[in-house]
Amino acid sequence: MTTPEAAPRISVPGHGAVRVEPDVADVRLGVITIRPTATEARSAAATTMTAVLAALRDGGVAGRDLRTNLLSLDAVRDYSDGSQRITGYQLANAVEATVRAIEATGALVDAALGAGATSLDGLSFRLDDPTDALAEARRLAVVDARRRAETLAAEAGVTLGAVVAIVEGGGGYPPGPPRPMALFRAKAEADASTPVEAGTSELSIDVTVDFAIAGG
Repeated sequence: MTTPEAAPRISVPGHGAVRVEPDVADVRLGVITIRPTATEARSAAATTMTAVLAALRDGGVAGRDLRTNLLSLDAVRDYSDGSQRITGYQLANAVEATVRAIEATGALVDAALGAGATSLDGLSFRLDDPTDALAEARRLAVVDARRRAETLAAEAGVTLGAVVAIVEGGGGYPPGPPRPMALFRAKAEADASTPVEAGTSELSIDVTVDFAIAGG
């Protein structure tokens, strides 16, 4: 039995991207303490982190926008004399804050560091609700795919037909730390405030569209 041939079609990729101004910042701040005993390390870290959280709340960050995302306790070991000896305990506690008044990000970082935070290892900017921007990126991706298909059809001397399939794959914010990519500058001087610039971020969508060849 002869297998019927598949209807001829043109399959093309499409890419759509929009640039947006972020309206939310996510900041990750941490406290690391080392003390002779685990109890002392826990107590010291708790006291400092309580002060850091208070500074963030005083700066306008709501309780629902504060999330603990790291809490670890490790023994500090000394191997200098060829044997293993525990010399203390290190407790690490990190919190992520969502800053909705994005212009206050630098001041909040300064306040948290002033309250005792010992690390700042994450800062990213994003849209709180990217729904509309992603919808526009999808539209542009389909427009791009049709433009490619029309060029191929014209060069091949065929007529482009209806869309028979669309597959969306990938897209969103581009990968890489931080996510989304944003402009960030911080001065090292202890007596200077921390300047932070949100810049712009890119949201993108990729699609693959199959078009029938009319009369095929």
